[in-house]
Amino acid sequence: MSNLTTTGSNTTVSSGGLPSRRNTELAMLVFAVLLPVFAYANVGLALNDELPSGMLGYGFGLALLAGVGHLVVRRYAPYADPLLLPLATVLNGLGLVLIWRLDQSERLHQRAEDVFGAFTPDAPKQLLYSAIGLALFVAILLLLKDHRVLQRYTYISMAVGLVLLALPMFFPARNGARIWVNLGFINLQPGEFVKIILAVFFAGYLMVKRDALALASRRFMGLYLPRGRDLGPILVIWALSLMILVFETDLGTSLLFFGLFVIMLYVATERTSWIVFGLLLSAGGAAVVGTFEPHVQQRVQAWLDPMATYLKSKQGIPGYSEQAMQALWAFGSGGVLGSGWGQGNSDLIGFAANSDFILATVGEELGLTGMMAILILYGLIIERGVRISLAARDPFGKLLAVGLSGAFGLQVFVVAGGVMGLIPLTGMTMPFLASGGSSVLANWALIGILIRISDTARRPAPAPAPSPDAEMTQVVRP
Repeated sequence: MSNLTTTGSNTTVSSGGLPSRRNTELAMLVFAVLLPVFAYANVGLALNDELPSGMLGYGFGLALLAGVGHLVVRRYAPYADPLLLPLATVLNGLGLVLIWRLDQSERLHQRAEDVFGAFTPDAPKQLLYSAIGLALFVAILLLLKDHRVLQRYTYISMAVGLVLLALPMFFPARNGARIWVNLGFINLQPGEFVKIILAVFFAGYLMVKRDALALASRRFMGLYLPRGRDLGPILVIWALSLMILVFETDLGTSLLFFGLFVIMLYVATERTSWIVFGLLLSAGGAAVVGTFEPHVQQRVQAWLDPMATYLKSKQGIPGYSEQAMQALWAFGSGGVLGSGWGQGNSDLIGFAANSDFILATVGEELGLTGMMAILILYGLIIERGVRISLAARDPFGKLLAVGLSGAFGLQVFVVAGGVMGLIPLTGMTMPFLASGGSSVLANWALIGILIRISDTARRPAPAPAPSPDAEMTQVVRP
């Protein structure tokens, strides 16, 4: 046969090679650029009854960023997943539109002038951060030829991650939490980068220790209980997450840090008992810290009774915020189809409207339908990450891909759950949508690593070298 096809457990390798799907990616990128431009036009028509003057420039800039990303992927990662780049592009583009829409609010202008003396729009800065984030994405694809190189830095990544986690403790708190590092010329949120660095450490560590951690000493109520000496790693990570919660009052990073480890531990060992232990330790630690940490108590109280917290805030009582109740009102007023682009009042939430609570703008102006569409986009990124993990041929790549997609999914859950009132507010930013340079940079880096792993996983295996014995064999026909 002239075209021999070999089928493996995860991929199909043929002598002609697998389809790269780059044309599919390009077609999806066209849609990913046109959708935010259409949204931008809608906002301008709703606010000023005319198309925004910067619409063409915005569309060209977004198309340029997407085109550069596509060309780099086509050249240096030709077999990568075709959906990750378009999904990240459309979310980033819609986030820019939402931030620009909030920048047009006269109420936000007035409040900024009263508090800071002047108003500074966030959309231009966010566009700059997006360009830098895409440059970081390109740099990862150019420099990281093989994701398995990261395995060499397992313990170095642990040290770097712990240093970054500890840094905010030495800087002033903002809005009750120490999650920022102020270097004067730039503000960084290290927790956004720590999720990637610690995913590298956990993947390298669990790849070596997974057999020991999978051993069970006894079975109780249908669960395999781990040995006492194997509980050490999860207890150490639990203690570190509590220290973050106590000293930095950062509920979001604490949940993300501990949840990431438990997810990867479960994937590595396939033991449900680790999930049970993780949930019990998480609930117990949060209950203990919540009894003496005022900032955590206030967030829990705002979650349990947002109206009471809102009224106390209106009375001028320090430590209480009206934002949780205002977000619920925004979702309620949006209904099923929403009020329309640029026609909501979520800017009443204040400065957090374009960061922590940007989903409230989505819920009000796009309604339940738009909110579900945004969550489906996030869900597709997580699903593609899990699919990459299943297709990866090496255990480190499998664990790293599931760790990155798990960290991304946890962040989406804790942010969306907090804004919607499902869990207490965490103070983290919604990936790609919310205003914030650290978040945009870190999430573009995350997408870049996932694309590199998927390219390695889908790349056809090299053809076997011809055997010298076979060449010397002659077939004699009568």
